[in-house]
Amino acid sequence: YIFEKSREVIIGVTATQFNFLPDNPFTAGERIEMIRKALGKDYLKCYIIPINNVPDNFLWLSTIESISPYFEAVFTNNLLVEILAKKRGYIVEKIPFKNRNIWSGTKIRLKIASGKKWQHLVPSSVAKYIMEIKGDERIRKIFETKRIPLPYK
Repeated sequence: YIFEKSREVIIGVTATQFNFLPDNPFTAGERIEMIRKALGKDYLKCYIIPINNVPDNFLWLSTIESISPYFEAVFTNNLLVEILAKKRGYIVEKIPFKNRNIWSGTKIRLKIASGKKWQHLVPSSVAKYIMEIKGDERIRKIFETKRIPLPYK
């Protein structure tokens, strides 16, 4: 969708200081590698920027501006990001969700942690990479260690 609207795309990978946690089981580098693999040849039209969280929400966007190439528009479905970007004068556009009830990182992590089939929910190159780095085992261990209740479906 975004490639239809822009000739170059900057993808921000947020909360990169977090890893080995239920919500962020992968390192920033691993997340960037998965995005790269999912994009295939479109990767050549992208900048992928790792972004740490900043305690002051108002300063967050200026931090992004300082580490990324120039941009004019922000594509987001996050209300806070939308508010901050509009306040700084950016064009803001929502990204249409496709099968959000199926393609959800949270739901995919829960399937992995529960030992259910999940590979069909991500590009095959990403599934292969997760298996290579033993990401599925990591997620199961993280959920066991944190004693997170898993759905019984």
